[in-house]
This record gives sequence, structure tokens and C-alpha cells, in this order.
Amino acid sequence: MTLRSRLALGLVIIAAVLVVPLVVARSSMQDLHGQVRSLREGEFQASLLLGRLRDALSDVRAREVALGIVQSDAVHEEFRSALRHAEILADSLDSFQLHSASGRIRRDLATVRPASEEEYIAMRAGRGAQADSISRETIGPALRDADLALSPVEQVLRARTTARVLEAESALSKAERVSLVALIVALVLAGAIAFWLTRSISGPVTALEEGMRAVADGELGHALAYRTDRRDEFGRLAISFREMSRQLAELDKLKAEFVSIASHELKTPINVILGYIQLMQEGIYGQLTEKQQQVTETISLQAHTLARLASQLLDVSRFEAGGGRIEPRRIQFSVMLDELERTFHVLAVQRQIDFRIVRRDALPETVVWDPERINEVTGNLLSNAFKFTQLGGIVELTASPSENSILITVRDTGAGIPEPQLPHVFEKFYQADNQRAASAKGTGLGLAIAKEIVEAHGGRIHCESSVGTGTIFTLSLPVIVRERRRSSAQQPHVTDPSA
Repeated sequence: MTLRSRLALGLVIIAAVLVVPLVVARSSMQDLHGQVRSLREGEFQASLLLGRLRDALSDVRAREVALGIVQSDAVHEEFRSALRHAEILADSLDSFQLHSASGRIRRDLATVRPASEEEYIAMRAGRGAQADSISRETIGPALRDADLALSPVEQVLRARTTARVLEAESALSKAERVSLVALIVALVLAGAIAFWLTRSISGPVTALEEGMRAVADGELGHALAYRTDRRDEFGRLAISFREMSRQLAELDKLKAEFVSIASHELKTPINVILGYIQLMQEGIYGQLTEKQQQVTETISLQAHTLARLASQLLDVSRFEAGGGRIEPRRIQFSVMLDELERTFHVLAVQRQIDFRIVRRDALPETVVWDPERINEVTGNLLSNAFKFTQLGGIVELTASPSENSILITVRDTGAGIPEPQLPHVFEKFYQADNQRAASAKGTGLGLAIAKEIVEAHGGRIHCESSVGTGTIFTLSLPVIVRERRRSSAQQPHVTDPSA
């Protein structure tokens, strides 16, 4: 599945998962709404009807009393109208399954209707005693009985209303729980899908980023941390990355071979030139004039520079190709420091620089290094320190023990290196912007060779600098190193001196 398809599918699933809680909540709310509507149209309406019926019965009683006092046709008609309204309301109770109360009230009202007619006739005929008797013995008890029939109905409605309210509350609580559970499940599923999408994308992206960083650092054989047979864009990127690394490795190998061959082949003609110049300077081919002597000295100086450059190129190419051999042997560490001090003493006097070598306590008496190579490294670092330090400055080499290693620090008070350029000082042919402060222009190969030699010994080299303050180079070298070629796959074997 391609990355686009995976993203589209994941987003669709997340959207669907998040819609589910809404559907569940809507369904629960619809059920609750139905129950509330049923309660409103049922028990609430029945309660209102009972209230209106009770008022209607009271109105009938009041009209009956008024009829006994006024005894007019208008009042009699109002009584009939009130009685008819009460009968209609009593009939409405059947709509709310209150048949027993409805039948009882209708029977009572049916008793009232003929009795009220007899009462009215007796009143019109002047038979007051008979009218009072009908009202007291027939109409009054019937209306009281009808009114008493409402009390049980009210209790039934109250119980039904309470039950329906409790049922609605239970439904509401259930809806809340179901909605909450659905929301939590949806969020968990959405989070899991989002995590899967993020992991499926961020993992290969991080692996590609690490791979590009490794290639940029020169590790051309770096393998990506995910499968290259994926059927998506990352699989194609992995194939392209692998092909790019292979081609870069071939180009780097060709470059190293070319530099090695070129520098090696340059040494022969350069040596021939130097040989003939030396013969000319010795007068083998005749005495040279003063001008010719100056020319031959200039040619000799440039030829030696070219020979040194060819030798440095050869060293760099050998180390990069894994063929840089070191030949460690046991040497007196203090003797090596004394030789360095004597070598650079004259230069320090000439340039009026305070040069000193500091030896910390507990330094080992002997070390197992390649003395020529380490002298080349320390000599290069000291030469650079003198080259960039002005008159009256300080150049200091400090040697101190560190577990099974020795730390050699070369510090100067020279021009310094801009911080953004520090990561590049060990690259071939790289020269920082401080070359204007140097007493002599370099080739940009010395530090690259120094780094290769130090790493061939299983050590590390580090640079710290501040513009206008000075530079500090720190070497960390194991005390004892066995002879070993340096390669990308195999580092020098370091032996514990205490063994």
C-alpha cells in the first residue's frame, strides 16, 4: 500500500471512528426524547385533565347552589352547560387508560342530570322542600362521590409519573455511560491509528535522516534501519538511497585510488627535478651565476613543497582506503617530549613566543605508539600553533594521564577559528578564515592526516577555539596500541597496560 493510500485510509477510519460516539449519543438522546414526549403527552396531560375535571365538578356544584337561589332559566342553562362540560372531561379520562374513574364519574353525573331537572321543576312549582330534598339526598352525594373518585386517580397518576421519571433518569444515565464508553473507545482507536500512521511515517523518515547524516559523515556503507522491499514510497527511497550510497562509495574509492596513484607517480619526476637541481647547485654542470643560483633555490623550494604535498596526499589516500599502517613500538614518553621541546625551542626564540611543555604527575614512563606518526601529529599541531600566534604569545603542550590513556593538549593564544568552521577543520584541503593571521600558508592536509593517524592509534582528536583568544587541540591516545591497519570495519586493538 502506498503512503498516500495509507494516509487516506487512516484518516477515513479515524473520521468514521469519531462519528460512532455521535451516532450512539444521538440514538440515546432520541430514546430519551421519546420517553419525555410520552411523559408529557400522557401523565402530564392526564394530571392537567384531572385538575380541570375537579374544577368542572366544583363549577357544577356552584351552579346548582346558584340555581336554588335565583331559579331562572338562564342560571338553569348555565348549570346544564357546566354539567355537560364535566361529562366531556370525564369521557376524556378513557384516553389515558383511566376507565374505572371515568365510568364512576359518568355514572355520578348521569345521576345528577335527571335529579337536577326534577329539582328545577320543583323549584318552579314552589315545592322548595322537595327541591331541597333532591339536592341534599341525590345531587350532593353524587357530586361528592364524583369528586372522591378523582383522589385514587391522582395517586395512580403520581405513581405512574414517578415511575416514568425514574425510567427517564435511568435512560439518561445509560445514555451518558454509553456515550462516554463510545467516546473513550473511539479516542483509543483513533489514537492507535494515529500512532500507527505516525510510526509508519516517522520511523522511515528518521531512518532516512540518520542514513543521510551517516553518508554525510563518510559512512557510505550505512544500512537503513527498515526493510528496503516495502511497497511504498519509502521502499523506493530506500532503493535510491542504497544506490546513491553504492555510487558514492565507488566514487570515493576511485577518488582515493586516483589521488594515491597520482601522488605516487608525482614523486618520481619530483625527485628527478630535485636531484638535477642539487647537481646544478653543486656545480656538476658548471658554475652558476648569482641570478641562476637564486632561480635554482626558488625551484628547489617549490619542488620540496610539491614533494611534501604529494607525500601528504599519499598518506591521506592510504588511510582513507584502509591501508594506512602504523608500526607501534615501545618508546620513552619523556624522551619524546624532550625532543619536541628541543625541536621547537629555536622557533620559539625566533618568534619571541613563550613555549613550554607541561608534564602532569603519574604519566607512564613508556608508551607503545608509532613515534614517527605521533611526532608528525604533535609537530603539525605545534607548527600550526606557532604559525597563528603573534609575537609575545603563548604556545603550551600539556601531557596528563587519563585512566588507560594520555591526554595531550596543544594550546595557543593565536587568532582562533570561527565557531561555525570548527566541524570542518579536519577535512581535506579545508582552510579556515584565519589564514590571514598565519605566518605561512598551508595546504589544508595537515589536520586531516593528524586525524587519520590518531584514529589509527585508536584515539580521538578534538578542537576548541575562540576568535581572538586562541585554539586548543586535545588528543586522547591509549597508552599501548598494537600494530593494525586502520579500516572502516576494524579499529586498532588497544591493550590494557596493566595486563
